Amino acid sequence: METVKPHLVQCTDEQAMLLESAVSFCREQSTVAKVRQLIGSDNGFDTAVWQQIGELGWNGIAIPESLGGSGLSLAEAITLAEPMGRHLLATPFASTQIFTQGLLAGGSATQQQAVLPRISQGAAASVALFEDEGDWDLTHLSASASARGAGFALSGSKTLVLDAAVAQALLVSVSLDGQPALVLLDAAGIAACRPVRETIIDETRRAYRLTLDGVTVDEAALIRGDKALAALAAIRRSALALHIAEAAGGIAGALDVMVDYLNTRTTFGRKIGSYQSLKHTCAQILIGLERTRSHAYHVATLMARGEDAEVALHMGKAEAGDSFVFAGDRAVQFHGGFGFTYDCNAQLFLRRAIWVQQAFGDAGHHRRRLGEILLAA
Repeated sequence: METVKPHLVQCTDEQAMLLESAVSFCREQSTVAKVRQLIGSDNGFDTAVWQQIGELGWNGIAIPESLGGSGLSLAEAITLAEPMGRHLLATPFASTQIFTQGLLAGGSATQQQAVLPRISQGAAASVALFEDEGDWDLTHLSASASARGAGFALSGSKTLVLDAAVAQALLVSVSLDGQPALVLLDAAGIAACRPVRETIIDETRRAYRLTLDGVTVDEAALIRGDKALAALAAIRRSALALHIAEAAGGIAGALDVMVDYLNTRTTFGRKIGSYQSLKHTCAQILIGLERTRSHAYHVATLMARGEDAEVALHMGKAEAGDSFVFAGDRAVQFHGGFGFTYDCNAQLFLRRAIWVQQAFGDAGHHRRRLGEILLAA
């Protein structure tokens, strides 16, 4: 059995070059040993690697040239997300891209000019969307903003806010006059929300709980009305697209770990990879990988063309979540004679898979939404 090799699917010349560069970069900068080392660090990622990503221009890849970016699109960010997922590269890249898409879709010219050039230069950003009693509909909100004097007072809390401790800007969803709105916070505003680190299944990530009570903002920090709805829609679409691509990479990474072990461990004088039942499972995982990768680049193609990707996003996320969890689960199972599961690198991919599966809706949620769209057509 051979380890699955990265290959280029049908994509643009820019995406092909990015993918080749990212594959090499992630392989060198995110070895499994380094991933494990970073689990014990405060912010969960290597700041020197994040600085290199900024120097490569990846942070501003989907930001217009007029705002200091490369002027490409989210499709190119999707291309980068796959090798990052394959090597479990821990950085605020995805959080920053999701924030960027939200601000581009709904932010004012003043807001964009104040933040996006800094992101192009390497600043991290994130979004605060989820609540204790919330669901995957981003417009269902308990956190609120209410007029107070010349400004607005925030109340409520947010959970599972990725990279809040290192973010220089944050989009927080709130209810304002009964309608969804977004609040743009700078680093001082984020600190005022008193971030508290949460324990989550994926130890390579950093998630925080924010308390909004007592935080006040002015009118210039608000995104409301149709602009807020457009921003939330863009945030959801970009998050789904990036998670699909990340899952494709993660499946490939899990399969790498599996195949390496199957070619190493010997029982009864034979490599266990020679047993047909284990080969069949690897073939199933490979099929899931190719399906997920195809969905990821179909989404990227539609987005690059400015076409509606809603159906493709629901199909892709349903496939990606289930296939990634299946790969991670079997990777752990195949290491059954390894010893302690935590010492096995396969568990890193299973933890990531469980997180990705639930992020912005599990397979059941997306199949229901897909059914509603298709039946309404």
